[in-house]
Amino acid sequence: MTTPIGLGLAAVGRPAYITLGRAEDLGADRSVDAMRARAWAVLDAAWEAGVRYFDAARSYGLAEEFLAGWLHERGIAPGAATIGSKWGYAYVGGWRMDADDHEVKELSAGRLRRQIEETRALLGEHLSLYQIHSATVESGVFDDEDVLARLYALRAEGVAVGFSTTGPRQAETIDRAVASGVFDMVQSTWNLLERSAEEALARAYDAGLGVIVKEGVANGRLTARAAPPALAEAARERDVTPDALALAAVLSRPWAGVVLSGAVSAPQLRSNLTAADISWDRDLDDRLAVLAEEPETYWRTRAALAWH
Repeated sequence: MTTPIGLGLAAVGRPAYITLGRAEDLGADRSVDAMRARAWAVLDAAWEAGVRYFDAARSYGLAEEFLAGWLHERGIAPGAATIGSKWGYAYVGGWRMDADDHEVKELSAGRLRRQIEETRALLGEHLSLYQIHSATVESGVFDDEDVLARLYALRAEGVAVGFSTTGPRQAETIDRAVASGVFDMVQSTWNLLERSAEEALARAYDAGLGVIVKEGVANGRLTARAAPPALAEAARERDVTPDALALAAVLSRPWAGVVLSGAVSAPQLRSNLTAADISWDRDLDDRLAVLAEEPETYWRTRAALAWH
């Protein structure tokens, strides 16, 4: 049975990331071989559990390479899973934990042309969806005729096109992209702390776009490791984990098509997957509404998270 929860590979494709508790979750061995084995173990667990959407990006270290190798080794045919990736950031961390910079953003037509070829060299016919990574209105990407022409060409070649959003102006970005008529999919942050994109995501859904939700557990802030008291108490009362309850909140939204898990181990993934069995109700929604932060506060806190 297919689950509405997908697997995002941001945390298993590179040695450092901003998830809380990463040192405890991964330990000291962050070699390429160790991270590949970890990624494949999570991918195996996901496939067995019915996960059929897998999300990568050019900037996620070797995530595309790990995913491509796994698809080949397991004999998974193109079309058996939906494979999404993103362009716009380049990984520059050099597989170091202490790199000054781990990724660099450039939403240009030149980078799109380079990165789509790099992605296709790895994922080939498996690639189902290609997304602008962290699009914003102020970046000008929606006004770049060269970028839009290449995206139209991708659609004509049978690859769906989408965009992901970031920052306190997510809603504005979503509305601007929907108005362009270019996109098939939107991927945005929505969680119990950051709800500001909700109405815009509903409008995108009504306009025919698919919706993928990322950061449903807020980079670990909505897990047992750091759950706010109200969430922790509600989870205890229902005998579920805070991460599962937080993801259940996302799944309860009628516009949410796929909700990403960022698990780095099979046990984490299994905990996330139980969200699909949790009944969300109005009482929970009202009770946990107090967790919502101002968008500027949420994104400022996220920007301050260290790369571990």
